[in-house]
Amino acid sequence: MTAAEYIDSQPPEAARLLRELRDCILQAVPAAEELMNYGIPAYALVPGGKRDQQVMMAAYKKHIGFYPHPAVIEEFADQLEDYKQGKGSIQLPLDKPLPRKLILAMVTFRHQSLLAE
Repeated sequence: MTAAEYIDSQPPEAARLLRELRDCILQAVPAAEELMNYGIPAYALVPGGKRDQQVMMAAYKKHIGFYPHPAVIEEFADQLEDYKQGKGSIQLPLDKPLPRKLILAMVTFRHQSLLAE
């Protein structure tokens, strides 16, 4: 299954948000490589990026899971207070607008961090 097939297989509202999230990721890092990892869409932010060099996303019943990296969650903690979080993930509710500027900033931050390594 490709990332596009995964997105297309989701309920309409989840698919819409996944497409919007994918657009944000690719806007921040146009050269990101789209692939599947753990059965969900992933985006390698550097050429040949391993799992910890990727951001991932997945659809759930009431939210989209976005997995940018624990360092990103820590860096943006003050801006993520309104979202449920895990160590390296945030939940983006299906019934709320996608925080595009925040997503762009998070992906850009992660990309710049990887380039600086």
